[in-house]
Amino acid sequence: MRVLVVTAGSRGDVAPFTGLGRRLLAAGHEVTLAAHAPFTALVEACGLACRALPGDPQELIRSRDRTVAPAEARAVMTTFLDDLASGVVDAVAGGADLLLTAFGPSAFSRAAGEAFGVPVLGTYLAPAFATREFPLPGAAAADADLGPEANLAAGWAVLRRGDLLFADAAARLRDRLGLPAGRPPAPGRPSAPLAHRGPVLHGFSPLVVPRPADWPSGVGVAGYWWPARPRDWRPPAGLVDFLQAGPAPVFVGFGSMAPGEGERLGALVAAAARRAGVRAVVQAEWAGPSGAGDDVLAVGDLPHDWLFPRTAAVVHHAGAGTTGAGLRAGVPAVPVPFMADQPFWAARLHRLGVAPRPLPYPDLTAESLAAAITAAAAEPLRHRAAAIARLMATEDGAGAVLTRISEGFAP
Repeated sequence: MRVLVVTAGSRGDVAPFTGLGRRLLAAGHEVTLAAHAPFTALVEACGLACRALPGDPQELIRSRDRTVAPAEARAVMTTFLDDLASGVVDAVAGGADLLLTAFGPSAFSRAAGEAFGVPVLGTYLAPAFATREFPLPGAAAADADLGPEANLAAGWAVLRRGDLLFADAAARLRDRLGLPAGRPPAPGRPSAPLAHRGPVLHGFSPLVVPRPADWPSGVGVAGYWWPARPRDWRPPAGLVDFLQAGPAPVFVGFGSMAPGEGERLGALVAAAARRAGVRAVVQAEWAGPSGAGDDVLAVGDLPHDWLFPRTAAVVHHAGAGTTGAGLRAGVPAVPVPFMADQPFWAARLHRLGVAPRPLPYPDLTAESLAAAITAAAAEPLRHRAAAIARLMATEDGAGAVLTRISEGFAP
């Protein structure tokens, strides 16, 4: 089949779908990944066709930061979402027999699938259905168990916030496509276009988040979809030399978080590494932290599946993808959550016994980071991390998606 995968957001929202796409390609499907234009090179380097979606998440953050009034910020977001919705429609109009959609653009993907008669399978990277078993990522207390009814209420609150963000753009899109507006929402619940109904498979390990018993039928947990390594990639010679020159370093990387704070973070990380008596590899990405000294090496974007197994621990922002990569590598984590779903994943790492207590970004200092690194290097966490990695190695998240596709599902 011609399979179109639609995702939106930062690199962490794109990379897992490169691995899933490659697996679908190997199974004989034609695979195209629709993502924001800045990720075209990444997608194509992984051997997949790409249809560029409008918008740049990094520029969106900058544009909103430049606004001085709430109305301006809303106008910026409205333009971004309307452009994204149109881009999703254009991508689907380019031809597809099956549409896989990430959570973020799912309202637009389902509308386009409905308009063009293309079945849609949700492929979500984080839990997206309210449950009595835990608050959804993004809830005010996503790192705690509030009790069954409070957990459920917190989950619906998260979905309602998503409804407020996307509902107008989704309604405008459905109107342009000549589609019905959908059912009125049930009290306290999101509107029908944003209810994220099944079929849906979630791309994380059931060891990390077991499937809740009260989720709807047709909604499952598949296992992680590991990012593909770009073809012909080779590790930088300087990094190889650094790794061979001493004991395994600690990795430090915060993804797309804290833009513009590179100088401060670089100095903080270097000081923490000295205090903890470790070497460090600092991945700049968008945040741009850089290290100084013989025991700290700053690197650019590179595959986590290659680097993480060569480290003693990983300090990261607890994004869904980086969380999974650290678990796969079998090394302890130091989660430094910033926002959104990150406190949820950080808490999961701690409960799994592979990380010390999360260190929220506002509490990050050289002293607190050094203490957390020392705790992560302790033997109980290292042993537990290795055990979790062995169990996860038996899972096949992409295979679960292939099975769902081959068995068929209701659009």
